[in-house]
Amino acid sequence: MKDLLVSLWAYRHFLLNSIWNDFRARFVRSRLGAAWIVFQPLSQVLIYAFILSNLLSAKVPGIENTYGYAIYLMSGLLAWNLFSEVLDRCIKVFVSNANAIKKVNFPRVTLPIIEVGAAITNNIILLAVMVVIFLILGHPPGWPMLLIFLMIPLIALFAMGIGLFLGVVNVFIRDVEQVTPIILQVLFWLTPIVYPSTIIPEKYMTWMRLNPVFQLVDFYHQVIVQSIVPSFTGVLIVGAIGAVASVVALLVFRRAGPDMVDVL
Repeated sequence: MKDLLVSLWAYRHFLLNSIWNDFRARFVRSRLGAAWIVFQPLSQVLIYAFILSNLLSAKVPGIENTYGYAIYLMSGLLAWNLFSEVLDRCIKVFVSNANAIKKVNFPRVTLPIIEVGAAITNNIILLAVMVVIFLILGHPPGWPMLLIFLMIPLIALFAMGIGLFLGVVNVFIRDVEQVTPIILQVLFWLTPIVYPSTIIPEKYMTWMRLNPVFQLVDFYHQVIVQSIVPSFTGVLIVGAIGAVASVVALLVFRRAGPDMVDVL
């Protein structure tokens, strides 16, 4: 583990340059550039808000704003998009960079770190745009929203721990990459993002809270929508799970490294 940290520090400039190059390469020939980062989630908001706002707006807890449902929806998507993007990038990272892994001598552990850094950059840009939208909609964020900057690395750690492990498995069993979007789609609808948790019968809430992503999304809803400081118990448990998953994933990655090169 110490060797991995030393490698990351030694290649810190490579990491930063790679994150910047990843961001720039996505939009180098695009007229709208980084605006595409926000168009996809905002289009989701418009679709769901148009279809469901009249049905669910009165049931959104802690907000009386006319656009309460849209604010609730954007808050949940902000957490979900970071989780799903980090997970997706880490699962595909080794297969996508197969040529570099086989031909270039560098610490391969830098690859998932670059992907996580790029996903965090995208999410921070999306956060900045959403703050502007909240102001336009008459919902100025309170100071508890600053807690999101503590949540961003926690969500990234949790998603990276799972994604890195699955990324190693994906090298040997490519079905992982195909199954993951299906599982994410199911998990999305099992998490109160499109609908408020208040419509869930209490007898099912115990099971709902076992979903780690529920804890993350609920935290975002409380600090953004309700402007309150929530309990940290649930998210700290998720952070602990993420830390353990990351350590296990790194150990599996180191053990499987030579075989991965042969398979790729």
